[in-house]
Amino acid sequence: MLFTRRLMLGLAMAGSMASALAFPAIAGEGPTEIDLFFPVPVDGKLARDMGTLIKEFNETHPNVKATAVYTGSYDDTLIKTRAAIKAGKPPAAVIMSANFLLDMQIENELTNLDSLIKADGTTKEQFLGQFFPALQGNAVIDRSVYGVPFHNSTPLLYINADKAKEAGLDPNKPPQTWAELTDWAKKLTKREGDKVTQWGIAIPCAYDYCGWMMETLTMSNGGRYYNEEFGGEVYYDTPSMLGALTWWNDLIAKHKVHPPGATPGPAVSTSFISGNAAMIMLSTGSLTYVRDNAKFAYKVAFIPRNVRNAVPIGGASLIIPAGLEAEKQKAAWTLIKWMTSPEKSGWWSRATGYFAPNMAAYKTPDMVEFLNKNPDAKTAVEQLDVAKPWFATYKTVPVRKNLEDEVMLVLNGKKQPKEALVAAQKAADETLKPYNAETSLKLP
Repeated sequence: MLFTRRLMLGLAMAGSMASALAFPAIAGEGPTEIDLFFPVPVDGKLARDMGTLIKEFNETHPNVKATAVYTGSYDDTLIKTRAAIKAGKPPAAVIMSANFLLDMQIENELTNLDSLIKADGTTKEQFLGQFFPALQGNAVIDRSVYGVPFHNSTPLLYINADKAKEAGLDPNKPPQTWAELTDWAKKLTKREGDKVTQWGIAIPCAYDYCGWMMETLTMSNGGRYYNEEFGGEVYYDTPSMLGALTWWNDLIAKHKVHPPGATPGPAVSTSFISGNAAMIMLSTGSLTYVRDNAKFAYKVAFIPRNVRNAVPIGGASLIIPAGLEAEKQKAAWTLIKWMTSPEKSGWWSRATGYFAPNMAAYKTPDMVEFLNKNPDAKTAVEQLDVAKPWFATYKTVPVRKNLEDEVMLVLNGKKQPKEALVAAQKAADETLKPYNAETSLKLP
């Protein structure tokens, strides 16, 4: 079934690409109308900012009329995109979670962008050379380009600088290791009797965020979440992940410096803004929201390490779904190149808090001026030196949820870390079994 579907979709995609090259849009027929699916995965005013961006695109590109369509979370956006492809009415472009591209490529749901890049008179290497090298691992599959980095992130440690000073800590020298972070969290946690009035640290755990944070902690503990070269393997039942989950659980159950239970991302950011949590781990995509709403001095820092400094890339790439009409495909490519240009990439970064994937954005006068006023926006970029690709497998979402369900049980006090990770590995192996049967276990 897997390869039958792949073949059919592949033929459809090849036909669409051939049509795009053979039948260019005819001038004078009015603008080509296209949809852009976009999620809002973090706090802030991203929907309003997207409206502003698309309005400018339409005003400066009379041959294309783009409509931004809000599609919910990253997971919701994948579901809606797949439903639209299945219905034969795919959107022209989608801001898709960067780690979903491998799964979509396996299912032949993506347009290979190599021909569009070549038609512009450039090479894949020149095209990709615009973007930070750390982002290319989630954009290139089998040496072909399937996604264009648009808004990307790394996790950051946010620190309430005022509360750190009150506790006798120097916010200009943030914790570098898990041991130091644990010590800071103890000093920043306040209690009145049995009631905690201020938590030292809070880390989000809800679907999507939870898997990303587990990958963050596992990388910081020297480990890997998945096989970067093959979409059929994850490494849940390993010492590095066990140490990561045990430390996270210890912050709750042993040290009592982290609120109990699995806490969604918005609740974590709200607790920081309200002063209920003195430190949080959160995406740089929430940086503008924090900057606009915090009534106190704050700092952002690298994610502390246990074994090494390492973080996963997060955020999203722009993709063109398979099965699109030639004219809409060309219009989508025009939109994607405009949105990822240095000027627009920088504008979107300043509006949202995501870092700008296009390196030239940081040389524009507007960005230079912005960074001089907001040096906290540099931290995620500086952390790219230790950033690695975001986990991506066959059936990425179910495989991620296999782990997240178990992590939530641990943080809610219903399972021990080792028991949970053994169960998560077993469930993920079952989810990956069809792909492995068609690939690594299909022997000559």
